[in-house]
Amino acid sequence: MSMATFRPILIAGGLVVALMIAGELVSPGFASPEQILRLSIVAALLGIVAAGQNLVILGGREGIDLSVGGVISLSALVAGNVMNGLDAGLLPAILACVAVGAIFGLLNGLGVTLLRIPPLVMTLGMLGVLQGLLVVARNGIPSGRAAPMLSDFVSQPQWLGLPGILWLWALIGLAMAGLLGRTVFGQRIFAIGANEPAARLAGVPTRLTRTMLYVLSGVFSAIAGLCILGYSGSSFANVGGQYMLSSIIAVVLGGTPLSGGRGGYTGTMIGALLLVVLQGLLTTLSIEESGRQIIFGSALIVLLLFYGRSSGMRV
Repeated sequence: MSMATFRPILIAGGLVVALMIAGELVSPGFASPEQILRLSIVAALLGIVAAGQNLVILGGREGIDLSVGGVISLSALVAGNVMNGLDAGLLPAILACVAVGAIFGLLNGLGVTLLRIPPLVMTLGMLGVLQGLLVVARNGIPSGRAAPMLSDFVSQPQWLGLPGILWLWALIGLAMAGLLGRTVFGQRIFAIGANEPAARLAGVPTRLTRTMLYVLSGVFSAIAGLCILGYSGSSFANVGGQYMLSSIIAVVLGGTPLSGGRGGYTGTMIGALLLVVLQGLLTTLSIEESGRQIIFGSALIVLLLFYGRSSGMRV
């Protein structure tokens, strides 16, 4: 890992510690083990979404997946109705959920690669399609319930006193590290992100690689939707809306520039934890949701100005 990539990780990690200390000073108990565990669960939900967002951004060409919130919401709705509160329906719900994410991710990828629609336009349009599908599917009435086994997996201690979702997040972190650092596909991601024309001349299947990034983004969003269903107990309107902007900021905070071509998922995991701790602190200070969204948006703008589009961050 280069120093250029490692430095934002150190900064994000330091900010997490500083915010925890500030939270404890403002509200004793903020840094208690129980509170840290709760914050970690919420960070895992965001971190799983950000894994797919991370891959799309690493692929360059201004790649940002704005449809993740819609995929999360639709996946949670589908999974909740398939399992309908029964453990016996958990496996079919997982398969249906992943299929939904893969299908819409594939549509995004084909739109970007074959139809050459700009990623922002394509994924924003897909978000509109997904929101329309949600309105039709719900008919204005929330539906679907999480299976008890899923709720226990997300919220209850499973092994060494930690919920299953934290072990899942750790496995995703290891898988992402292996994918990006030890596979040909990972090398291709960095290659198209750094210089797509050169990668194409070198024989990299750029269209297939980029399409797969959007498929994986859809799958990770669907998995997050399933876990969010387990966390909340039932699906509700626009449950994934809050994750679109947050997932992008987590990636950039972790040291992956929006120009793509360099970075990694370890920093994104820390970036997700940083955002959740910040949100927890803002909630403790009684700052409303609108104020939190303004702060998140401002953070993204500042990062874009300073290094998100900087040529110095490209390789």
